[in-house]
Amino acid sequence: MDSISEAGVVAAVDKELFIGGKWVPAANGKTFPVLDPSTGEVLCEVADASPADGVSALDAAVAAQADWANVAPRERGEILRRAYELLVERADELALLMTLEMGKPLAESKGEITYAAEFFRWFAEEAVRIGGGYAVAPNGTGRFLVTKQPVGPSLLITPWNFPMAMGTRKIGPAVAAGCTMVIKPAAQTPLSMLALAAILAEAGLPEGVLNVLTTSDSGGVMEPLIRDGRARKLSFTGSTGVGRKLLEQCADKVLRTSMELGGNAPFLVFEDADLDAAIEGAMTAKMRNIGEACTAANRFYVQRGIVDEFSRRLTERMEALPMGRGTEEGVVVGPLIDEPAVEKVSGLVADAVDRGARVLTGGSTVDGPGNFYQATVLTDVPKEARLASEEIFGPVAPITPFDSEDEAIAAANDTEFGLVSYVYTSDLKRALRVSERLEAGMIGLNQGLVSNPAAPFGGIKQSGLGREGGTVGIDEFLETKYIAVAL
Repeated sequence: MDSISEAGVVAAVDKELFIGGKWVPAANGKTFPVLDPSTGEVLCEVADASPADGVSALDAAVAAQADWANVAPRERGEILRRAYELLVERADELALLMTLEMGKPLAESKGEITYAAEFFRWFAEEAVRIGGGYAVAPNGTGRFLVTKQPVGPSLLITPWNFPMAMGTRKIGPAVAAGCTMVIKPAAQTPLSMLALAAILAEAGLPEGVLNVLTTSDSGGVMEPLIRDGRARKLSFTGSTGVGRKLLEQCADKVLRTSMELGGNAPFLVFEDADLDAAIEGAMTAKMRNIGEACTAANRFYVQRGIVDEFSRRLTERMEALPMGRGTEEGVVVGPLIDEPAVEKVSGLVADAVDRGARVLTGGSTVDGPGNFYQATVLTDVPKEARLASEEIFGPVAPITPFDSEDEAIAAANDTEFGLVSYVYTSDLKRALRVSERLEAGMIGLNQGLVSNPAAPFGGIKQSGLGREGGTVGIDEFLETKYIAVAL
């Protein structure tokens, strides 16, 4: 894409706050810059919401809730369906916009737009399938009626790494359930959400149902809304540390919460695995989104008899990955999101090497401009290394050998996180046995990609609460009401 096209897609996005169906400047008149992580240059300035703007957005959501809850489920679904079609129609422009603000290669951005759109298509179909129940009381003297109703105004907070898909994964079920929303995208990547808000308005979403706050002061704007008492739900995707703080804030008003938090995914390869498939799966699980994903393989445990061959082949594949600006044709490794991300990855690799790990390829930053780090493979990584317990969020694959199944499972489960685990084996009994013993909300069994709008996404332990997607995703935005009937 040339610079004119890049400038055009950025210019086409409204840069103000979206409140009550209208684009408005921040009350304080302030803006903040959005940077291109591949060059460090400013793409544009967007409105920098203040706490007062947050209250205005919540006011709009509360005012719209009753009418929106009474809109027919079929109409809510049709709005999502129209938004799905618009996302698909404009995939190229939206993908370029995402690459400019987030850095991922253009091919991956296009894949994310497709993935993001599917959440709207899925929940368009789920809107008309909200169930209930009718039962006879055990003593026969009454009847139980069970219905599900919208939980109410909801606060949504999305991360920078999947700026469109994490929005549709939350907005889709909220719209389908009949909830109004205030959503705050990450300050690094607000443009995709602003573009999505415009698409939903075009698709017919009524004023006040979706309100978008872009801000450089996430805590200052969102905490008062959490403690306000009128919002009844918080859905957050981000780090475990921030998630803990938000849970504390939600406790004050006993808000319903959905938390999709950090990961530390183990990738287990047994000696009987199809090694070709394991390498392909490893590349997918590690390098999707440049490793900046909560589902990224964070720790590779490979049985000792094949660890050298696995390490050699993975190193060859990682060395061959083209690096550059995400808009350049053929690029696979784009920049990390910002300088702190590069510093974190560099620190984790340096710590592992200091503790005895060997660098098979990569292991260094790349001279600027941009926030680049080489695709890296480490071997003989000791369990004491920080990257064995901390989320890497970068293109680094640390490999540790194991001898027995029990040893591999113990190492995999030795973490506070429990989002996803990957297992490669050709033994059906082992596959089921290991999958059941791994402490994770999702298992990639002989595949390196688990995310699917039609499947429940979420973790256990300190990787989160609740599930997004699948048939259960809409339940996060519904309250169950029981009506006792005496006969």
